[in-house]
Amino acid sequence: MASERAAAQSAEDEEEEDSAAAAGYYDDDDDLEAFSEAELGCEDGVLGFSDSLNGEVKPRILLMGLRRSGKSSIQKVVFHKMSPNETLFLESTNKICREDVSSSSFVSFQIWDFPGQIDFFDPTFDYEMIFRGTGALIFVIDSQDDYVEALSRLHLTVTRAYKVNPEINFEVFIHKVDGLSDDHKIEKQRDIHKRANDDLADAGLERIHLSFYLTSIYDHSIFEAFSKVVQKLIPQLPTLENLLNIFISNSGIEKAFLFDVVSKIYIATDSSPVDMQTYELCCDMIDVVIDISCIYGLTDGEAGLPYDKESMAIIHLNNTTVMYLKEVTKFLAMVCFVRKESFERKGLIDYNFHCFKKAIEEVFDVRVQVQQNRKLLSQRRWSRLSVTNGAR
Repeated sequence: MASERAAAQSAEDEEEEDSAAAAGYYDDDDDLEAFSEAELGCEDGVLGFSDSLNGEVKPRILLMGLRRSGKSSIQKVVFHKMSPNETLFLESTNKICREDVSSSSFVSFQIWDFPGQIDFFDPTFDYEMIFRGTGALIFVIDSQDDYVEALSRLHLTVTRAYKVNPEINFEVFIHKVDGLSDDHKIEKQRDIHKRANDDLADAGLERIHLSFYLTSIYDHSIFEAFSKVVQKLIPQLPTLENLLNIFISNSGIEKAFLFDVVSKIYIATDSSPVDMQTYELCCDMIDVVIDISCIYGLTDGEAGLPYDKESMAIIHLNNTTVMYLKEVTKFLAMVCFVRKESFERKGLIDYNFHCFKKAIEEVFDVRVQVQQNRKLLSQRRWSRLSVTNGAR
């Protein structure tokens, strides 16, 4: 009888695995270990542990680099809306700090800020566990400082991390470029790019790919760089891009972005190139909509968010272009650039947007169902493992 129950349970688990795999989101390596493995915390500078079965397993983004390279400032400006000038008064980070970023169902990850003075390859740290659950590693290099030591630390970090987890996306932020001329920026990027890749080639690790970004907290470059990093952690990105391509081709739209309204990170755009000025205009438009909604949209007695399903905005630019913002979900907004003559067919655009929004909702529904199946499967495995260990 016990063997029959075990066989039935095994068949049921296999059926759930197949349903998740059919949806395209199940990873063979994403087994019990991924759900039961301990995760570091940041309480009084002591690394602690928490049970990750209580929620969805989120990919980690590690912020690493030497002291005073600007890691904490980046995190505060992008995710806490801190003014760049206020970051001048931030104290130096002296412990590993973890923060959950869950501003939308798509932008959902943990960001870990590592102090530059900590040697996380010390035997007291389980660096293999840290890298094993990491989706992206961002190494910040101060472009206005001598970066020889930073490049050496970058090489050590990347090679160690790659041995533990070859699937990590390695991102290099060449930071604090606001004080450099355009020619100097390009020269710095070319020099750092060459030295970093030469070091990897000398170690026989040419297969490791590093992505480089010129960033500053005093303009939108840091938001665009983070957008590119986050997009690599979204498994639905090809689907979202395809939906946006279909939408703009059938609506006479020149460019469309899908934005997270809280962080101003764009999680997807169509296949046409992104222009920095266009991206900055989108960010400014979102700020205007949110600011006006916060000031005039809610009374003191009302609850909820100032940004809701009725939110929209239209701005006519002085170059015959119209900017059009529409709510997609309570966390996501689409911002479009449309020629004035094409915007005269606003009814067609709104109908196509309605179809696009329904498709996005279906993507959400599939993702939620898969997450629930995977969580249920992991809990059953955990329960059986606990029973087995107790029997011993």
